[in-house]
Amino acid sequence: MAAAGTAVAALVSAAPATSAAASARHTADNARTALAAPDVSVANVKAHLTQLQSIATANGGNRAHGRPGYKASLDYIKGKLDAAGYTTTVQQFTSGGATGYNLIADWPGGDTNNVVFSGAHLDSVTAGPGINDNGSGSAGILETALTVARQGAKPTKHLRFAWWGAEERGMVGSTYYINNLPSSERAKIDGYLNFDMIGSPNPGYFVYDDDPGIESVFKAFFSAKGVPTEIETEGDGRSDHAPFKNKGIPVGGLFSGADYVKTAAQAQKWGGTSGQAFDRCYHRSCDTSSNIDDTALDRNSDAIAYAVWTLGGA
Repeated sequence: MAAAGTAVAALVSAAPATSAAASARHTADNARTALAAPDVSVANVKAHLTQLQSIATANGGNRAHGRPGYKASLDYIKGKLDAAGYTTTVQQFTSGGATGYNLIADWPGGDTNNVVFSGAHLDSVTAGPGINDNGSGSAGILETALTVARQGAKPTKHLRFAWWGAEERGMVGSTYYINNLPSSERAKIDGYLNFDMIGSPNPGYFVYDDDPGIESVFKAFFSAKGVPTEIETEGDGRSDHAPFKNKGIPVGGLFSGADYVKTAAQAQKWGGTSGQAFDRCYHRSCDTSSNIDDTALDRNSDAIAYAVWTLGGA
């Protein structure tokens, strides 16, 4: 997740309100019964995080924009998706004098006029390997995408996944993507789901409240699990949903907390330690593979799959 000061400067305009028609469409979509979403293997998600940690260790301790660890991370994910049958595209851009990369993956089939889009930023800060921020979201959507392939899912809508570059510089990669996407293609995106930090070691369970229809899907998942949620406020405007929202696209997502401090009330309902940050290693060298809460990572990865299956009509 980008630091607040940098991120705000990168945003292009105030976000238009989600249209009533779009919200109604999501509500109608969510009301119908979807096939049961699969359980995403947290062991597989953690295996991806182990690979990202190894990549960082072999490349100067980070996976930041313009550094070799970032491109190696992208190549790892692309290889997995290509082998699973996805159509992948690598998009290049320039930021800070260095070449950046977005990875876009499309699952064949589904109505391409109705796209359910899930994304996560893949870059870390230069200070560390960025395993929670944002290896966790990157690994969660990767394993969801691979689960779609293993199940041979045939969703009614078209599924697209993306791994964004240079988010830590102010959502540069996702902004480049959406600004260069023709308006006719933007209109086909029913919703963009963002996953930035989903395995914080002292976790909270936060749901974006930008679009009521998408929000209701995530809340339904956690309610069924008996896990209370709160509206996400810490990351407002600080991650890759912001450029999509600014173009009038309905957005939603999940977050487990960064450097805000967990309150006593939050610790009572979620466990963990009050008076301590959700992630004490946020943007630090200690954001390693040991900086992950397995339960939060498991629940949030399953919630990603639930949303993709429900919204995508899989």
